[in-house]
Amino acid sequence: MKYKKHVFICTNDKEAPKKCCGSERGMVLVDAFKEGLKNRGLNVEIRAQKAGCLDVCAFGPALVVYPEGVFYGNVQPTDVEEIIESHLVNDMPVERLVLKFSV
Repeated sequence: MKYKKHVFICTNDKEAPKKCCGSERGMVLVDAFKEGLKNRGLNVEIRAQKAGCLDVCAFGPALVVYPEGVFYGNVQPTDVEEIIESHLVNDMPVERLVLKFSV
């Protein structure tokens, strides 16, 4: 496997009454994750990139971390360093931002 972890950040914008992650700072988050990972030298083992709709619009800006499949909602640029340090480096999801789904 090329990457240990993969972060997909929703940057989708659509014409709908629902909130859209793209207009709610989606690309700002992509850039912040890329910069944070690069500054730590982690960009060779962890990739952050923009994604289309993750179907959790009401909780945007949203992202998902694989291989765990952990979804985060209402992520702000000020949360990026905490997610990198806690989840991506130390494998401990940031519980206050994790979206809980009933299966």
